[in-house]
Amino acid sequence: MFVTHLSLADFRSWPFAELEFGPGVTTLTGRNGQGKTNLVEAVEYLATLGSHRVASDAPLIRFGSPRAIVRARVQAGLDDPRALALEIELNAGKANRASLNRGPLKRPRDLLGALRVVLFAPDDLALVKGDPSDRRRFIDELVTQRWPRMAGVRADYDRVLRQRSALLKSLGGRRGPVGGDVASTLDVWDEQLARLGGELLHARLQTLVDLAEPVAEAYLAIAPTNNVARVAYRSSSLGLDPQPGEGLPMVSAPGATHSMASEAPDAMASDPMASGLEGLEPTASDPMASERPASDGTASGSATEASARGAERTRPAARGSVLDASPDDLAAVLRERMLARRQEEIARGVTLVGPHRDDLVLSLGPLPAKGYASHGESWSFALALRLGAYAMLRADGVEPVLVLDDVFAELDEVRRARLAERIAGAEQVLITAAVASDVPESLAGRRYGIADGAVTLLDPGAAAAQTDNVTPAPSPAPPSGGRGAQTEDATAGPAPAPRSGEGGEGGAQDEQEGEASPDGDRPD
Repeated sequence: MFVTHLSLADFRSWPFAELEFGPGVTTLTGRNGQGKTNLVEAVEYLATLGSHRVASDAPLIRFGSPRAIVRARVQAGLDDPRALALEIELNAGKANRASLNRGPLKRPRDLLGALRVVLFAPDDLALVKGDPSDRRRFIDELVTQRWPRMAGVRADYDRVLRQRSALLKSLGGRRGPVGGDVASTLDVWDEQLARLGGELLHARLQTLVDLAEPVAEAYLAIAPTNNVARVAYRSSSLGLDPQPGEGLPMVSAPGATHSMASEAPDAMASDPMASGLEGLEPTASDPMASERPASDGTASGSATEASARGAERTRPAARGSVLDASPDDLAAVLRERMLARRQEEIARGVTLVGPHRDDLVLSLGPLPAKGYASHGESWSFALALRLGAYAMLRADGVEPVLVLDDVFAELDEVRRARLAERIAGAEQVLITAAVASDVPESLAGRRYGIADGAVTLLDPGAAAAQTDNVTPAPSPAPPSGGRGAQTEDATAGPAPAPRSGEGGEGGAQDEQEGEASPDGDRPD
């Protein structure tokens, strides 16, 4: 999968911008503040409906403009000429709108799955050094890219969490058992939160199973060390409290190899270019609907039908049997824990049980990465998380676009060379760099210069060679507003408001996440 054309109107600092891409490596170079990151951020937004830089959409709309528009053309693969036309319109103070193949979609989140992107940026250092909410957001974004239906589950979970927490807070620290209407209302919220939380937990755990080994491999590939990078899941609700260094060690054991297809939290097939999207026919609702195999008629909440590309995979050794639990099993555990802690929750006015309080435990060797890893090790671990995510999504059957935003400037020569070797075979890589020489020569390809609000193709010969594998597509008409751009520093908008859980790791911060959407998600 790769992007062949990108068009922006009033997105961040760009009144209008238009670029042609191709398979292989494309590098955007220019001084800081020229808008390089804004361009790749637009690609990321089409894939995730979110930005790695801000929690809300408002800063993405150019100052003084009522809306921003991002359009892209996506080709299925080097040997697959099928293509999709994606468009998202961000509206200030109104609902966003999206279309696929020029057909309007019912909801913007119906666009999810049409494009897959893995982006690494300097802000990703927070995955290692930051709060639990940063790591929850990371795993949930992967869950949504794998199974787009989970965006709705996440949105519903956040909504129920807010309403349940508001009810607990309204009880004002009441002591003693509650009964009557209050108990009945809490029972209703408990049931909904447990059901949705069970789905979300199941999807996170299955994603972590598939992520652990690629992350360990990526870290060893880019970092000159023998320390093993491990990722584990901490959940007080499930009684999971892994110690540093435990992780999910990858072993082969009798009965450990099996098809993961039956565990997918959604019946979503992994190829977004499935038959229903061929020929650029307009799609009125779900761009992935045609990929869903026939269901047995059960509710989609815990669907476990086989994915179209369900392959045999090796499962890591797990503590207990939590990784084999179904969404219903996990929901039952949450329901039981909520009932057991109900009085405590009422007294404290917060929801103490659920995946909104969980965390990923990152370890290097026997030690926790947070607090013990050096800056270089932390940077390499964060990069390994993204490269592991890329490898996992690729193994699912659809290769994502890999975006490296200002990465090479932070790496020494050894890590630069190792990273270049690691990504050499990727179908499409988009790189931003302030200094062109920071990018290894082995990653030569199409190069754009970004300066003074203009995009200039620096190497037409390399671009022509890349374009040989691209299906020709007409460029969209330039939106009104003229050409040119202001600097991104001048138009980036206000700093994002603190997200829930930020400002320190621990109980007090995490407890307050029950008051609002835990991770600043915008699935709608």
